Amino acid sequence: MKYAVITGASKGLGEAIAKSLIAKQFAVVTVSRTENEKLKMMAQEKGTSYQHFSCNLSLESEVQEVFMEITHRVFQKEPSDIFVFNNAGVIEPIATVGHLDKTPIDRNITVNLTAPIMITNLFLHKAQFSDTAVHIINITSGAAVRPIQGWSVYCSAKAGLNMFTQTVASEQAALQTKHSIIAFSPGIMDTDMQATIRSSSEKAFKDLKKFQEYQEKGMLLKPDMVANALIDLTLSGNVESGKIYNVNDLLN
Repeated sequence: MKYAVITGASKGLGEAIAKSLIAKQFAVVTVSRTENEKLKMMAQEKGTSYQHFSCNLSLESEVQEVFMEITHRVFQKEPSDIFVFNNAGVIEPIATVGHLDKTPIDRNITVNLTAPIMITNLFLHKAQFSDTAVHIINITSGAAVRPIQGWSVYCSAKAGLNMFTQTVASEQAALQTKHSIIAFSPGIMDTDMQATIRSSSEKAFKDLKKFQEYQEKGMLLKPDMVANALIDLTLSGNVESGKIYNVNDLLN
């Protein structure tokens, strides 16, 4: 049996990933503050294993506690493969440096960077005592590789996530394990995060009008399309551990 663990699965890309994997008869574990009842019903209809864990990923102690429980339960099942999608993310604070507040800075770094590090660490630690192959998929952003005014914290967190991905891949290669880790940039999608971006001020975010035009001109990618491209890549058997993938390269 193959397991998938997905953070931020209540909506957007996380929900789309979960739907795709439930349809493929994966055992799915979703993690978010609120449960998506549609996923639960879909799993029941498909007769697949499904479990939800409530977790506030901005609280490090909660991440540690919840994922210690998840790793314990999942590895008990002795699956052949575990796919971990570190998908949850937050864009705020959107503001220029000099106008940032500490609380949203802490939340952004914890959700976008610290939590994926902690989760990856727990799964790879547990994997040392198992024959299960662990595959980590970190959802990154184009903001990781180019500065965007107003997004200094988000850009920095995602850049850190990319470097973490590459470093872990190097370590696992040196250890000659069968585990893999990649980062995946999903492009500009039609999600709540984009709505948050469009509701910011032009003073705080220089490219506001450009992002508003993405919606007006129908240029936003649908989460289901992005999720299907990601799942096809993940299950292809041709994943290059440590690589930063971009959805646009997969859709062309």
